[in-house]
Amino acid sequence: MLTRFKERVQLWISYEAQLAHSVGLTPNHVSAIGMLSAIISALLYWNSKPNPPLLIAATIFLLASGFCDALDGALARIYGETTVFGGFLDSLLDRYVDAIIFSGIILSELCEPSWGLAALIGSLLVSYVRARAEAAGAKMETVGIAERAERIIILAVASLLSVVWLEALWWSIIILAILTNLTVLQRVIYFRKSQEQRISR
Repeated sequence: MLTRFKERVQLWISYEAQLAHSVGLTPNHVSAIGMLSAIISALLYWNSKPNPPLLIAATIFLLASGFCDALDGALARIYGETTVFGGFLDSLLDRYVDAIIFSGIILSELCEPSWGLAALIGSLLVSYVRARAEAAGAKMETVGIAERAERIIILAVASLLSVVWLEALWWSIIILAILTNLTVLQRVIYFRKSQEQRISR
């Protein structure tokens, strides 16, 4: 859904990419910073139950990781550093980031483990379905209600609310468990229809 608004922020991201390039950062550097930010965020989530203010720091590093995910791609495109392996590695690291963040929240006991696992599985499968469908020639960008940007925003907002209402994160994980798996279903249906249309031509 939020991918539809990508053009509105593309110019801003390009300015940030130019700044990053001017200080010598490469897409791989930015990807590594994003991964490190995710690890720190997960550790903060893990230790936040006895200390709710840590949720603010966890949210900051979560958003930093998401920003790096957008920035590394922009750097690669603008400066001609796009490679097949780079795209593969970026996608792989994104899955690790998703797994690490959800694991930190589950281990913190800020959510019901079963719902946390459902949200984690759904999050990974959203990306897997897209990768498999696009490998078969079906464009999946913007398909589904819980793409990666939406998931990060839901977690970030809920994390900040949890500072004053601890159950906010609990409920956000339930919502994500439902929305991610619904997105998987949406993409499966979309892919099937696209293949049927291709066969009928």
